Amino acid sequence: MKKFLLPILLITLATTAFTYVNSTITRSVITFKTRNMGIGVNGSISGLQADVHFNPADPTTSTIEASVDVNSINTDNSSRDEHLRSEDYFDVAHYPKITLKSVSFKHSSGNNYTGQFNLTIKGKTKPVEIPFTYIQTGNAAAFKGSFKLNRLDYGVGSSSMILANEVTVNIDAGVE
Repeated sequence: MKKFLLPILLITLATTAFTYVNSTITRSVITFKTRNMGIGVNGSISGLQADVHFNPADPTTSTIEASVDVNSINTDNSSRDEHLRSEDYFDVAHYPKITLKSVSFKHSSGNNYTGQFNLTIKGKTKPVEIPFTYIQTGNAAAFKGSFKLNRLDYGVGSSSMILANEVTVNIDAGVE
């Protein structure tokens, strides 16, 4: 069942789980959405691990490196999930992680920032821009971001008249 992909991101991005210097990720939700046969298909990916150093006062000094475990992909359909883990899509036997590494950050306005990242899926690295919000409350902080990517750019699946190429990845992470 050729279905979705990557979410991933992120996928990665997950990776927008940023935090104020030397924080620990206490929660993360990474979801993705694409279309298959014109119908929206949702999924999630877990296992976010990140080294986050985020300074909202000077985002240019911030860095984030993160990864997610592709084996954790979940679309609420075990047959589809196994197919996504196969060589046809994510090939988890050879590429078990999706990674994200920051290149730069800039403050947009208020609690809004934009990060430039290198996203690596199946050994292919491409730049992605992730707009996100950062809200700090006491010792805790929350990051929320969303971005789109083309699954074919990363060799996830093949060209298809049924499966959309565009995938939207949403990241919601908290740190303390």
